[in-house]
Amino acid sequence: MTVPFQKYHGTGNDFLIIHADEYVPDRGALAERECDRDDGVGADGVLYLALEETFNPPRVVMTLVQPDGATAPMCGNGARCAAEWTMQRTGADSVMIDTQAGTLRADRAGEDIVIEMGTPAFDPEEVPVRADEQVFEEEIEGLEVTMVNTGVPHAVAFVDDVDDVDLEAIAPAVRYADVFPKGTNVTVASHDGSGGFRQRTYERGVEGETESCGTGAVAIAVVARRLGLTDADPVAVCPPGGDLQVSFNERGNATLAGPVEYEFDGEVAVESPVES
Repeated sequence: MTVPFQKYHGTGNDFLIIHADEYVPDRGALAERECDRDDGVGADGVLYLALEETFNPPRVVMTLVQPDGATAPMCGNGARCAAEWTMQRTGADSVMIDTQAGTLRADRAGEDIVIEMGTPAFDPEEVPVRADEQVFEEEIEGLEVTMVNTGVPHAVAFVDDVDDVDLEAIAPAVRYADVFPKGTNVTVASHDGSGGFRQRTYERGVEGETESCGTGAVAIAVVARRLGLTDADPVAVCPPGGDLQVSFNERGNATLAGPVEYEFDGEVAVESPVES
């Protein structure tokens, strides 16, 4: 038995999108198998989307299953891909996206999809991190990080040059540090020489570096502003896969803007439940 999917990416952060009505008995197993870049289709996650067209603007319920089989509460680029998928099917230029981290609005702006990213949280209980106060520029497993939750937790470190960082070597110890009860993403950033920042992110659940991370881009912008490293609005953030823009409204909430591209349609096999 197979189910159809569409593949999209936002600045290189790529996802298989499966309609939530499709019967997939083990979503975790499918993600583990098909996200594999050697033996599967290859992706940073599988998005299950349930479209609710009766609302105005249309709503879509998004569930992200990561390559390790676990569900993540939020993904910035994944939500932007979900928005494009929904817009293509409804003809709308604005949609609401229900995620485990809250309901977000996404809008088409020229060639970009812009999505609200909610209010960033530095409070230790909301990150979460085992600390008595907010964590700013503290050394954890050899890396000086600031902790923020932008839908998912991020340990953000500013370095001289992101290209000089052996991320695959240093990130796992931080990602699994005992102070993070739910683990953390690890994001490094450096000035790009023109007022913005370059980005690299080791993603929890992917267990490796990705071409782009939307929540990580927002984390960089939020932390840079808090540390006085920039007062720009928007803040340009450039992961390896492309260019993103992070803006802030009067309430201090962030928006994430960037392109989304459809790649192709396909089908993946699903395993039938074993009869007892």
